[in-house]
Amino acid sequence: MTYCCGVLVRDGLVMIADTRTNAGLDNISTFRKLHVFEEPGHHVLAIACAGNLSVSQSVISLLHEGVEDHEAGERHQLRDARTMFQAAQLVGTAIRQVHRVNGDVMEQSSVNFDVSFLLGGQIAGGPLRLFMIYNAGNFIECTPDTPFLQIGEHKYGKPVLDRAVSYEMEIADALKTSLISMDSTMRSNLGVGLPIDVLVVCPDKLHSELKYRIEPGEPYFHDLRERWSAALRAAHTSIPRPPYMKDVRSLTRESAERQREET
Repeated sequence: MTYCCGVLVRDGLVMIADTRTNAGLDNISTFRKLHVFEEPGHHVLAIACAGNLSVSQSVISLLHEGVEDHEAGERHQLRDARTMFQAAQLVGTAIRQVHRVNGDVMEQSSVNFDVSFLLGGQIAGGPLRLFMIYNAGNFIECTPDTPFLQIGEHKYGKPVLDRAVSYEMEIADALKTSLISMDSTMRSNLGVGLPIDVLVVCPDKLHSELKYRIEPGEPYFHDLRERWSAALRAAHTSIPRPPYMKDVRSLTRESAERQREET
């Protein structure tokens, strides 16, 4: 189980990923799920992964070592991609290559070939882009209309992003909202947990603006969690009760009076 999120706004890209893997209540481990491919001045690419850990690690290894092109007799590494679209295609090809090797054996062992990726970043000469790549190797691209993509255990963190994220928001606010989304997921699903890896990329800088790991007990994230919980409680208290429902105490008194009359 995992949760990864990418937010692409006018000011830049935020990608976050937890590090928890869960193969049973007595087998919980920490593995990095946000991988950065960076050559300052030429490209900065980040891949977040969710699903079967063995499959995602095989895909990442192929992208480092090279995906075989049997027709051309060549290997293509992610760093060789000339556009973000080509990079997304290469990730899809790597997924299909791993499936050709391992898919049937995994199916025979009743293991699902389940994996998905977020690919975000910029290559010199092109724009900053964000893609979500499915386990069949096909993909979609983030747009200003919906400037975020999620993989893994996404349902608990999505309402926060739906309400708060816009393409025009500042990059610091995009990071803050992403962390609130992560906290909401962690509160509702024990399969998602710290540490959290964070990446921030600004347009045309061609290097990572921020690479950071949030460890358990990190002061800012702890404060953010407490403030968000307090803000929700305060918002709930400040909203008037539904006008079409009587005060519960009045209903209780009326019920007690009826019971006394009946006895």
